[in-house]
Parts: sequence; structure tokens; C-alpha cells
Amino acid sequence: MGATLQQTCQEAEKTCFSVCACTQQRRHRSSMKSAFVLLTALVALTAYYVYLPLPSTVSDPWKLMLLDATFRATQQMCNLVHCLRLSHHLRVLNYVIGTFDKLEPSSSEHIKITDALFDGVEVRVFEPSPKRDETLKRSVVYIHGGGWALASARTSFYNNLCRIMAESLNAVIVSVEYRLVPEVHFPEQFHDTLRATKYFLQSDILAKYSVDPGRIAISGDSAGGNLAAAVCQQLSLDDSVTNKLKLQALIYPVLQALDFNTPSYQQNTDMPVLPRFIMVKFWIDYFNGNYDFAPSMLINNHTSLDISQAVSFRGRLNWTSLLPSTFKKNYKPVIQPTGKAEIIQEIPALLDIRAAPLLAEKEIFQLQPKTYILTCENDVLRDDGIMYAKRLESAGVEVTLDHFDDCFHGCMIFTIWPTNFSSGHRTRDSYIKWLAENL
Repeated sequence: MGATLQQTCQEAEKTCFSVCACTQQRRHRSSMKSAFVLLTALVALTAYYVYLPLPSTVSDPWKLMLLDATFRATQQMCNLVHCLRLSHHLRVLNYVIGTFDKLEPSSSEHIKITDALFDGVEVRVFEPSPKRDETLKRSVVYIHGGGWALASARTSFYNNLCRIMAESLNAVIVSVEYRLVPEVHFPEQFHDTLRATKYFLQSDILAKYSVDPGRIAISGDSAGGNLAAAVCQQLSLDDSVTNKLKLQALIYPVLQALDFNTPSYQQNTDMPVLPRFIMVKFWIDYFNGNYDFAPSMLINNHTSLDISQAVSFRGRLNWTSLLPSTFKKNYKPVIQPTGKAEIIQEIPALLDIRAAPLLAEKEIFQLQPKTYILTCENDVLRDDGIMYAKRLESAGVEVTLDHFDDCFHGCMIFTIWPTNFSSGHRTRDSYIKWLAENL
């Protein structure tokens, strides 16, 4: 009787353990299933956030999507900080860039890198090691991009570019660290760049760096291309500057804020890195304007037919005559009969040639040096560069327009891991090749 009871208890215990084990297995399978569903959802959401429909001609499309997703996520985080009124979103974004990417000057056997002040403006100077029997070197004043608000001459992107330029060209590269939005606004970025360039062009300063006064170029990308073009125009009018620039080289420059509906703006409205709305916001930030103006500016309400201040500039920016048919395609001009006159009244700098060099008169274009302009098909700013090239050619200036069908805005600085693009290497090599042959 006792043995039977003990056996019954043992069997019950086994049954209990079996039930518990089955329950645990079911819970484990349920947990695994939930985790799988969650992981699938996260992957789907990530893919939805990252994926963008891109033209079939764009090189490295998935890399570009990932780069753009990173930019958007960072911008959204900074915008949240801005909305909470903790700090300006551009200040936060630059803090992030500076924290992770700024480099101290680090010389090597072949390149000496130093930080200096040129008439109160910070610069980073890249000097190749002296070569036997060499007397004077050529030089490039380089101005970084970033919408007049972001990046730095000291980030790895621009440090790497200028170091490679110095080595490849055996040239002294002066990279200008101009002040940024929101600390300053137009025209301070222009003034910083102009002051630094004029200081460098002094004969005694050129002698200090062993630079040939007849072999100096000014160059920049994006907003830096804007500043390079504006400074080049200003120096061409300044008789006090005896050492003139031999060349200018503009990399996908932003050159006007009159028309945000050129064919390239219409074609590339939502293109990664620099969508049209972001470019308009950069302009508003540059001028310390009101974001409420952005929707009107997107449809050209700021330069409608009833706004008299814009009348004299329209002929200088008539893309229907300035662009070849291959770029005009089937796009139509967006010209509003009536608009918002208060935008130009509050932001008259929209029509200032120091901010918008494309709007300068022909007499100024005639004074410009030999020019290189690099443009990318998948870029809202493509037509700015092409129209600038056409106006220079019409004024009798020798121009090289270097157009890349598969490239996007900003690509030239993306040549190092983790943003290593084939388009970056090709555009950079083409740019440096032109400088090597012409400077």
C-alpha cells in the first residue's frame, strides 16, 4: 500500500514537471515569436525610414540612402532640442559634428599643418615639405561648405581634402574657418572670408609661406563655393589688391535665391543630402529671416511680377535662355503674378550680389578669372552652377564646366570610411586634375 502510494506520488510529480516544462516551452516559443515579430517590425520600419526612390543613374544608391537617413535622424534630434527651446538646432548639430569629427592639426613627414589667424579670422594652413631647387609654390584658398551654418575646416572631411590637395598639387592650402550661423549671419561669413583672403594676398604674407603671387586660386564647395565666387567678384573690383587671383574653382555652388523652381530644383526636390526645403531654410538662417516665409519662397512668391525690386534681376537669371535643352527638359518656369512683397522688404539681402553672385551685372563677370565649375545631376543646385558658367562664357571668361550625371550634392568630401563613395573619389580627382593643369 505504501509502495503504491509512493509510486503514485512520483508519477504525479513527473506529470507536474512535464506540464511545467511544456508551459515553459510554450512561453519560450511565444517569447521567440514576439521577438521575431518585433524584430521584423523594426526591420520594416528601418527599411521604410531609410529607403528613398532614387534615379537609376545614382551611384552607390544604398550608401546614399543610409547617409541621408543618418542626416535626417540627426537633424530631427536637433530639431527636437530646438522645439524644446534648449538650444538652436544648428548649434546642437555643430556641437555633434565638433565632438565626433574635429581634428587637431597633425603634421606628417610630407605636410605641415598649422592653425593661424589671418586678420582675426581663423585658418588652417597645409604646407608641403620643401623640395630641392624649388623656390615658390602655388596656392589655393579653400572655403568649406555647410549652408553657412555647419562643418569646419577642422573636420576630417575637409582636413582630408585639403591635405590631399596640398600633396597632389605641391601647393599651400589655406582653409578658412569663417564664423557660422547662428552666431553670425550675412554678411559676416562673406566678410570673414574676404578678410582672410585679402590678408593672405599681401606680398609679405605670400613670401612667408613661399607662395608664387601669380599662381593663387580661390575655391569652395556648396556654400563655400558661394563665398568663393562672391569674394572673387569683390577682389576683382578692389584696386588696392595688387596680387590677383589666377583661378576660381567652384564645387556645386549655391549662387542665387531668386528662383527655387529652376529645373534642377523641380527635378531634385526631395533628393538626399540637400532637398529643396532644406536649402530654403539655409538661406533663411543665413539672413536671420523668418521661417514662416519658407512656403512662399518655395513657390517664388518672394520674386513675383508685382515686386519691383526683383525686376532688374530677372534677365540675369532667365534659365529658359541660360540652360541647354538637356537640362531644361520639360520643366516650366514658375512665375507668380502677385506675391509677398514683405519678404524682400524684410530680407533685402536676397538680392545682394555678395549673397547671390549669379545676380551680378555683366561688367563684374567680365573681370573674373579663368573658372572651373563642378555640377552634379542629382542636386538642386545643378542649374546655379550651369547658369554661372554660361554667364561667365557670355562675358568672355574661359570656363570649364565639369558635369557628373550620377553624382549628388556634397559627394566630393565623402571619400573616407564610413562615407566612402566612388563618386567622391571621381569628382575630387577631376577637380584636382584641373587645378594641376591650370594653376
